[in-house]
Amino acid sequence: MDYLGNHIEALIFCSAKPVTKNELRATLVEMFEAEIPEKDIDDALSRTMEKYQSKDSAFEVVHSGGGYLFLTKPAYQSSIGVLLKQQSKKRLSTSALETLAIIAYKQPVTKAEIEQIRGVNCDYSVQKLLQKNLVEIKGKADSIGRPLIYSTSEKFMDYFGINDLVELPAPKDLNAEGNEIGTEQDI
Repeated sequence: MDYLGNHIEALIFCSAKPVTKNELRATLVEMFEAEIPEKDIDDALSRTMEKYQSKDSAFEVVHSGGGYLFLTKPAYQSSIGVLLKQQSKKRLSTSALETLAIIAYKQPVTKAEIEQIRGVNCDYSVQKLLQKNLVEIKGKADSIGRPLIYSTSEKFMDYFGINDLVELPAPKDLNAEGNEIGTEQDI
């Protein structure tokens, strides 16, 4: 078993950007609490790159951008293009996201309550959210006209990677001041 190679492979795989040899070395030194010769890292990188050169793999490890990263081999470009096109069709519009946020934080909620908060008609957004199974009808309100009551679904939890509604950020955590990037001087 290629112990060092497996750790390097895992580090390259989990990184969102190319991982430099120095970053790999610093991470491994901290993890193992011991110095690791550069030659050992080079050898492990070479073994990892060779491992993915076979035709049995759809991926390869490439040295690019000053570091190492996993890329899909060019032969699979067309299937990836189709998947990305399909996924882009599944994105939510701004109005659907606003409607979904209101439902998530105010549930159970009627369409009239959503429209009162948003200030516009939300028939289309609610319909799209129902079609995508992100919200569901929980019943009817006891008020006049017995309007439908909406709440989030299990798919909503999966879509946003949460297990319980208490994991949603608190509205106080969403203020604009704390979410700004940089300062006016940076602009």
